[in-house]
Amino acid sequence: MNIIERLQTELLFFDGAMGTMLQKQGIQPGELPEVWNMTKENVIRNIHKSYLEAGCDIVKSNTFGINPFKMKNCGYTCEELTEKGIRLAKQAIAETGREAYVALDIGSLGKLLEPLGDLPFEEACKAFVPVCIAGERAGADLCLIETMNDTYEIKAAVLAAKEHTSLPIIVTMVLDENGKLLTGADLEAAVALLEGLRVDAIGLNCGFGPDVMKKFLPKLREISSLPIVINPNAGLPVVVDGQTSYLVKPEEFASIMKEIATDGASILGGCCGTTPDHIRALIETCKGMAPLLVTEKNRSVVSSYTHAVVFDNQPKIIGERINPTGKSRLKQALREKDLEYIYKEALSQQDRGAHILDVNVGLPEINEPEMMESVITGIQGITGLPLQIDTSDIAAMESAMRIYNGKPLINSVNGKQESMDAVFPLAAKYGGMIVCLTLDENGIPKTAQGRIEIAEKIINEAAKYGISKKDLLIDSLAMTISTGQENADITLDALHDVRHTLGVHTTLGVSNISFGLPQREKVNTAFFTIALSKGLSAGIINPNSEAMMDAYYAYCALNGSDQQCSSYINYYSSQAQQPQAAAETGELTLFDAVVKGLAESAGKAAEKELESKEPLAVIDEDLIPALDQVGQGFEKKTIFLPQLLMSAEAAKAGFGAIKAHLKVKGAASESKGTVVIATVKGDIHDIGKNIVKVLLENYGFQVIDLGKDVPPERVVEAAKEHQVKLVGLSALMTTTVANMELTIRMLKQQLPDCNVMVGGAVLTQTYADMIGADFYSKDAMGSVRYANELFA
Repeated sequence: MNIIERLQTELLFFDGAMGTMLQKQGIQPGELPEVWNMTKENVIRNIHKSYLEAGCDIVKSNTFGINPFKMKNCGYTCEELTEKGIRLAKQAIAETGREAYVALDIGSLGKLLEPLGDLPFEEACKAFVPVCIAGERAGADLCLIETMNDTYEIKAAVLAAKEHTSLPIIVTMVLDENGKLLTGADLEAAVALLEGLRVDAIGLNCGFGPDVMKKFLPKLREISSLPIVINPNAGLPVVVDGQTSYLVKPEEFASIMKEIATDGASILGGCCGTTPDHIRALIETCKGMAPLLVTEKNRSVVSSYTHAVVFDNQPKIIGERINPTGKSRLKQALREKDLEYIYKEALSQQDRGAHILDVNVGLPEINEPEMMESVITGIQGITGLPLQIDTSDIAAMESAMRIYNGKPLINSVNGKQESMDAVFPLAAKYGGMIVCLTLDENGIPKTAQGRIEIAEKIINEAAKYGISKKDLLIDSLAMTISTGQENADITLDALHDVRHTLGVHTTLGVSNISFGLPQREKVNTAFFTIALSKGLSAGIINPNSEAMMDAYYAYCALNGSDQQCSSYINYYSSQAQQPQAAAETGELTLFDAVVKGLAESAGKAAEKELESKEPLAVIDEDLIPALDQVGQGFEKKTIFLPQLLMSAEAAKAGFGAIKAHLKVKGAASESKGTVVIATVKGDIHDIGKNIVKVLLENYGFQVIDLGKDVPPERVVEAAKEHQVKLVGLSALMTTTVANMELTIRMLKQQLPDCNVMVGGAVLTQTYADMIGADFYSKDAMGSVRYANELFA
């Protein structure tokens, strides 16, 4: 029976930690576990057998780290290692006589994707392809994409699996203590993306023990319509007698996991530190239990890389300003590729209260697919608002949907068969809510009933692609009353019936109602208010219009969706402090440019500041306070990694202008001090290290970046050469923390005055203390704080 079908009626169990078992077999720190598929196949097969004999239903292949970056110089191809890994798992199943599944285990590439890092999205997709193809060819039963902490990389992996295999897909993620992924996504955003991509099950692994992971399950259960997987560690790692150890014993692990099963997980297993004894105890404890029924949550939702916007009884604002229709300045910006003007429009609408931003870059004289990709990518770097991909160019629509980091709103499809045939397959593949225009081959019906019938046709056609009503947003088309005053009633009657009879959410391009009339804002505001009362779920409006936003906040206060009128009160209490919209003022201060992450504006603002201020004053009064504000927002989880890095790039542009100014004057900029950083030997993950580098440089430190997989001797040599008093070390893998400890020991022996700060996903304060580090930082800003204190 198919594994997904079995989940309807029975609990299933994953195995535990391959890495933990390999450490017991003597694998050395930094040694590639996947190469053992070739060199020590009996060891790998016997580990699989030990978990099967413990009772597990799903064996994870020893392929977690296989990708072209990690296996570059290992002597084997990704395909060879993957096929052997699957065959060893299948042999173990045959030798134990068990009925079990083999999961093709796929882990992170260890790199940040553009624009945060240097790996292009399509290159990330390609990197996963060889493993996917080889895994299915060798007989894998499902694809497990696990230990993921970036929704963009998850999307790349899922697309690779969907496009090159027919396997069921399970995705499990790593959360921090606040329930967020490394790059900022909360659970709602991640679930929206994954359900849009139509994976078969979702869940959590690694990071925490079962006690902490249990806390995230109720939220997952509340928002997800898919089976849930929970694979925790056996607690957090500690060092015992020089060895990495996990302290949660099998009985305790099993007891908490039984509670997790009771709370709604459908698949349970283990990650780091869990042994066959943990899995045996888990299965025995849960014997006879049936899973809770997986139910359809029927949530209409779009998302960005940070959060989801849910369509409910509180209407939403879709900002209309990034659309060239009737906007000569925006047309000019598109022709000249003046992306910063577009970014300012995005930020202006965000500041004014938009929930979603419409993005339309359609001009006949430009390459629309190319421009759409650039604008979508850029806007997602500076704001966490979900985007509406607005285009009639199907090529532009697909390219934007493919590279979009989240579940977008797609504008639009209509009742023409040609339109539905083009758009619905894209929505089925990439996910998204779809704006549906009530027109067809015969044009726009002149009656409300005619528009409702087209809406019904679209709903029925969407269902053929597995797209339910919850992912449709019907636009009953506002036609200007200057050509027929009955137009408003027709639109509103159709809107009311679509929302309250068909039970589908609705949208309108509100300002269309007033074309050709004077004082259009007055008509728009009145129409918007009536439409809200008729059931408008999302108005496409100009958030910079005070009258429209007044109507919106007043309506929400009146209809009860604004609890205790808090949004209404906050809106008006903050208006006195509201800065003029960026797009209206044209120029930003250096402080604001850095906070907003606008590099070009930051460079220009710094040049202007230098006309009247000394370089050091510009740094101390503008750049550093801006970076501090962004850093505080990052630590408070109000600003996320993409925005943090974009602000760092803006600050870099500001510092660049200062350095150029000093060069002209024959002066040199002064460094606060020199820091050596490295990812330790055996570890090729450099995401965290690279983020630390960017931030330290922006705070005025000279950074000597030794790269990844750096031997202890090389770290010591560099520290001596540059006479540094601070070294930063990073490790993401439990198997390489021993090399971090060795590096620290050598530094302390040869450079006793040198301080060492450490970070990485597998580290904790306790662990850092045990291996002799002077400072442990859970995030990049902590490293900056420590460096500032040390060099003060």
